[in-house]
Amino acid sequence: MAQSCENCKFRAHYEKNPKSLLGRFWRWHINFCPGWKAYFTSLSAEKQKELRAKYQFDKYQDNE
Repeated sequence: MAQSCENCKFRAHYEKNPKSLLGRFWRWHINFCPGWKAYFTSLSAEKQKELRAKYQFDKYQDNE
């Protein structure tokens, strides 16, 4: 799963232009995607922190 999320075409759209329709769809989608949750929670705490800042993402924190 990590490879799929790491190389996701929709994620690439977000990286290129966060305000594009596909970019906004990807950002919305990661809030409930089980694949993203598995990928994200498998990362180190440092990498999670980087992604949280990059994507303004606050789900799946230790206190949840």
